[in-house]
Amino acid sequence: MVVGASEATMKSLLSKLGGLLAHEYALIRGVRGDIQYINDEMASMQAFLGDLSSAAPQGHDRRMRDWMKQIRDVTYDIEDCVDDFAHRLSHDPAAGRDVWCVFLSSTAYEIWTWRPRRSIASSIAELKVRAQQIGERRTRYGVENPRTLEGESGGALPKFETAEYQHTTLALVGTKKPVGVEEEMKELGRWLTLQQPSAHDASSSSDPASQTEALKQDQAVLSIVGFGGVGKTTIATALYQEYSDQFDRRATVTVSQSSDIDMILLTILSQVKPQSKDDNEQQGSSGGGPSDKKCLMATIGIVWGTIMHKGRKDDKQRGGGTSQTTKDLKQHLEEHLVKNSYLLLVDDVWSAPMWKKIKNLLPKSNKGSRIIVTTRFQAVANECRRDKGDHIHKVVVLSDNKPKELFMAESGISVDKPKENQEKIPARLWEMCGGLPLAIVTMAGYAACNPDKLVDKWDEVCSTLVPDSGKALGQDGVTRILSHCYNDMPGEIKTCSLYLCIFPKGRKVSRKRLTRRWLAERFVSEKDGLSAEDVAEAYFNHLVRRKIIRAVEHSSNGKVKSYQVHDMVLEYIVSKASEENFVTVVGGHWLMAPPSNKVRRLSLQVSDTKHKKSMESMNLTHVRSLTMFGSLTQLPSNSLKFGIVQVLDLEGCKDFRQHHAEEICKMLLLKHLSLRRTDIDKIPKKIGKLQYLETLDIRETNVTELPNTICLLERVENILGGNKRTRKALKLPEDLKKETMKSLRILSGIEIVEGPGTVADFHHLTDLRKLTIYRLNLEKGSELFGELSSSIEYLGGYSLHTLVIDDESSEFLISLGALSSPPKFLNALELSGKLVELPKWITELDALTKLTLSVTVLTADALHVLSKLNTLFSLTFSLTAAKQDPETIFIIEENKRRSDGQIMVPTGGFENLKLLRFLAPFVPLLSFPKNSLPKLERLELRFSMFEGLYGLENLAELEEVHLRVHDKADETTKSFVEGDRQY
Repeated sequence: MVVGASEATMKSLLSKLGGLLAHEYALIRGVRGDIQYINDEMASMQAFLGDLSSAAPQGHDRRMRDWMKQIRDVTYDIEDCVDDFAHRLSHDPAAGRDVWCVFLSSTAYEIWTWRPRRSIASSIAELKVRAQQIGERRTRYGVENPRTLEGESGGALPKFETAEYQHTTLALVGTKKPVGVEEEMKELGRWLTLQQPSAHDASSSSDPASQTEALKQDQAVLSIVGFGGVGKTTIATALYQEYSDQFDRRATVTVSQSSDIDMILLTILSQVKPQSKDDNEQQGSSGGGPSDKKCLMATIGIVWGTIMHKGRKDDKQRGGGTSQTTKDLKQHLEEHLVKNSYLLLVDDVWSAPMWKKIKNLLPKSNKGSRIIVTTRFQAVANECRRDKGDHIHKVVVLSDNKPKELFMAESGISVDKPKENQEKIPARLWEMCGGLPLAIVTMAGYAACNPDKLVDKWDEVCSTLVPDSGKALGQDGVTRILSHCYNDMPGEIKTCSLYLCIFPKGRKVSRKRLTRRWLAERFVSEKDGLSAEDVAEAYFNHLVRRKIIRAVEHSSNGKVKSYQVHDMVLEYIVSKASEENFVTVVGGHWLMAPPSNKVRRLSLQVSDTKHKKSMESMNLTHVRSLTMFGSLTQLPSNSLKFGIVQVLDLEGCKDFRQHHAEEICKMLLLKHLSLRRTDIDKIPKKIGKLQYLETLDIRETNVTELPNTICLLERVENILGGNKRTRKALKLPEDLKKETMKSLRILSGIEIVEGPGTVADFHHLTDLRKLTIYRLNLEKGSELFGELSSSIEYLGGYSLHTLVIDDESSEFLISLGALSSPPKFLNALELSGKLVELPKWITELDALTKLTLSVTVLTADALHVLSKLNTLFSLTFSLTAAKQDPETIFIIEENKRRSDGQIMVPTGGFENLKLLRFLAPFVPLLSFPKNSLPKLERLELRFSMFEGLYGLENLAELEEVHLRVHDKADETTKSFVEGDRQY
């Protein structure tokens, strides 16, 4: 049984009890003593749980686990009672009043609130009795004090050093090939690229020539089969990443046990549709795409609505037929796939009938198609091989020296010092994994987080996990390894890892989305002199090193942008969260029994109406965290009326209506609200009632302004708005001028435009770490112009770390160059507009790792200045298609002339630059001499017109070159791209 979740809840509760004791006005006589008793009892229980978390989990017998369960349940119930108290008695009658009025107002308040206070007092008395009984029960049944089992397997948990994980090496995620399967990848690559397979790896056809011809004409399926953890998805994903650019359309979808055919088709359709015009413009293209883009997006919306609202009343699939919705989806897929070659990755298919259903609904392409299917079952693989071109690849465990190679690569231990490694890490550590990649990777993460463990301790671990080393490692053995590595983590990080099951299987999840949720749930607090945000980042980095999560995408600043969890690891976490009643998952990819206890955190991963009735029978009155994926029509009718909900995440949900916004404003205890990518278009004035709100995320919505009442929210720390792609921005409320919202740390996606009611003075926001202005248009010399300039200079001396400004006139950007005191603590800076000169102080930014500038400033002289920024990790020159005008083109041409017709990258300098990007319609001739950009790993170019690229062979560390050209580019540009691809 896990201790971490209970301990985290206890910390949150003790904080709330302390606050409750301070509210003299709200306590009925005699209740104060009960609350004080509960507070003291919970503090003792917290210390006990802390000792449990530092003891080896093997020391928890059944009595101990049952007693821990009782502590957890009463802790949850006490916290619910305290939250209900805050919800029903939410204000102090004496606040803001003079002494003369205090007596009268307090008396009236006591009479008015007598009934709810009496109800709460009764609940507190009952909870006090329960807490007493739990303490007595421990003595009565002989639950002993926890022991740190020194000398036994595992020993005490390692001490977590926060500072060690605070700063990790900035890196880029490339298309890395799986370790140990190089030959298999070559053979499968030949199959994907229509090359003739080798003789020993031929499929069902005996004639290689006829087989190759069949591959060129028909739909061909590659099924990758093997048991869980053997590396099927890793191989399939690597193939998909390496060869997807050779197909006109591509998509990935996860199927698993519990899947809906319409949602599978809709997921594919959303990926194979042409790009929107906004995407093309942001990437520097000179025009839009096909004329049916908007029609397609509308069609997807209509199809989604049909799926959700019809409730499958006309669904004849149960009787062997096909619903109208499915037919519509099939028709839309045909429109976009029949005339295009396409590559699909269908991951984790569990049944042959499901695959047959998917196969029959996928159109045949006139230009050929490839489908990669992963499955654990041979019957599914056999069903996939029905035509001449189909092929089955059975994944086997690693052998020879490959397990060691994988272990060393994943643990980060240098292979250059084999003797030293042998002394620290015995070979038995990877040998016991039986060649199973998941087990090897998990143990590598375990070793990476325990670098000081002695060899004899490692031997004890191996003997405990795999007693019979001669026997092949099965699913039970993998689960034992996962359990051991999980239990080795500190309690607070176990709690954070349990939260991973909130998100569906196979989904890429944003790092920031996860860590902000941790902060809202109070799983993370200040520690070792670090802020709560820094501690959350350290915990995330620890989970990456542990191999609990896998980074799949990095931001241009070198930090992890998104991650995924292996399905077997996630399945284990789901089971642990269910044990602790920590998270209840409805729908999703696993068939789970409905919860028998009160639901505390609810993740709705449903795609149809079949789970709605089961939710109606659940006890949802205690839900404090609600996460939804899909459509809001799947919510039970009263789901948005729970008074104690503190975290509400509806990111990407469809069918959001204005009445939902009104109901959300009644959740008075809400701390975290995410409506990102929903259909909301207006924030109600009643949002001012959410006095506990800390994060408001309305990015990529139709909300363009905030009401003045939002300035009443004194605790709000993060306001995230606007649209990064389209630069649609958020207008700030005029009342922000009144020095309100002083706790703000992130203010993102705003507009500052000359006019009445515009806010440009941010001097009072001294905690602000990130300021992102998507639209700026101020008159030079105006009052607003001076206020903003002064604010940036002032905040630059405090905590401002990220500054983004998109200036329409560029007058403000020019004025920034004259700041007397530059923002020296910036680690990310983006200046967009017709910038022609660098700010004079830019070389003084010693902490800068990410820099984005307009391509109008690109000259050889500018690169020479920027080369002195030794900490710079990524450098981007960009220009959106929307900003192409004669003046801009003239500036670019003038820069070329001043640079003798080409942009020569200077030799020396740029000591840590790993990413260089040019994202603009026009990219001039680029030249890389010897000894330039010594650490550059990736070069990205997106353009409509490009004059040339020389000296790539001089970039010693270059691993990837990404070229993207618009369809309407001239033939010379297109031929250059094709030639470079062949090179």
